[in-house]
Amino acid sequence: MTDVQTPATHSAPGVLSRIFRTEQDGAPGDGHEQVVLCHDRSSGLKAIIAIHSTALGPALGGTRFFPYASEEAALEDALNLSRGMSYKNALAGLDLGGGKAVIIGDPNKDKNEAMLRAYGRFVESLRGRYITACDVGTYVQDMDVIARETEFVTGRSPEHGGAGDSSILTAFGVFQGMRASAQARWGQPTLRGKRVGVAGVGKVGHYLVGHLVADGATVVVTDPFEAAVNRVRAAHPEVEVVADTAALLQAKLDVYAPCALGGALTDDVVAALGGFGTSIVCGAANNQLAHAGVEKDLADRGILYAPDYLVNSGGVIQVADEIDGFNFERAKNKATKIFDTTLEIFTRATADGVPPAVAADRLAEKRMREISALRTVLLPGARRA
Repeated sequence: MTDVQTPATHSAPGVLSRIFRTEQDGAPGDGHEQVVLCHDRSSGLKAIIAIHSTALGPALGGTRFFPYASEEAALEDALNLSRGMSYKNALAGLDLGGGKAVIIGDPNKDKNEAMLRAYGRFVESLRGRYITACDVGTYVQDMDVIARETEFVTGRSPEHGGAGDSSILTAFGVFQGMRASAQARWGQPTLRGKRVGVAGVGKVGHYLVGHLVADGATVVVTDPFEAAVNRVRAAHPEVEVVADTAALLQAKLDVYAPCALGGALTDDVVAALGGFGTSIVCGAANNQLAHAGVEKDLADRGILYAPDYLVNSGGVIQVADEIDGFNFERAKNKATKIFDTTLEIFTRATADGVPPAVAADRLAEKRMREISALRTVLLPGARRA
């Protein structure tokens, strides 16, 4: 870690100590270039911006608005998510690094214009090292507000020159990854006749359900929010709904798609999936593996895991396209390539005798390493990154 900034606050010694321990003990998030603690007392804003890497370019990643139990928990999430964005952007072929931000609070109660604009000013203060977008708890209309204070924001509404809802291509990309997984496992790039369980049908999950139903899959869903379930039922009355994730895991699934928050693939969940004969795990959630070693457990049980940051990169492909003037068809064509990249990862994993998650990490790290090396060559008239 090269830089820790604490603008406008002196009230987070616990968070600061956690940052420095991260550097010392090699915990998840080690190696971050910059962590910024943001506190605006007048609006009540408390946020953390984590820049993991700018090896490939400015750090792009969304802003999560969530009622964390503590600043420590918020920091840990920001560090993990920003690291994941470095790998996601690298594997997607983007000239962008990895970053992420979290705002501490309940978006249904605490979010307001002043808070979002204060946050936008913190983003602007980084002068383009970090570009933000939507994530859990933030929406297109929020990006429009943030954009009133900074130019370094994507995922804005089409009325404001933006790409709109990035969940659309996120779901499309996950579906491409799932089709590739089906090709690798069953020899055909289709989910027709397969039983697919979707855990979380909010922003991305409900779009994914639509792709699966159109492809001929039998779909089972669960979500703790009744409104999300009702929206899916209204659009697709043939979809089966179960009470919770435990019930979903017992639904004799061919494919399990975690599409809510991270850490979904715990030891117990993987054991349940193996016990009930699930063949593929492919979903939209970030940081699905609860801890190191889960990827090997999945492989040992014969479950094909499509790395999360690979298959859910359609959203970042969409908002990245906005930087140079958004064109939906161009972005969709890029997201379609997730199918080919997923097959490549499976092929590399088999050849190297490693789980797909390890093969994906190696390929992303290779690209970051090779492209960042070019920065040592100073072009005439160019500034060093």
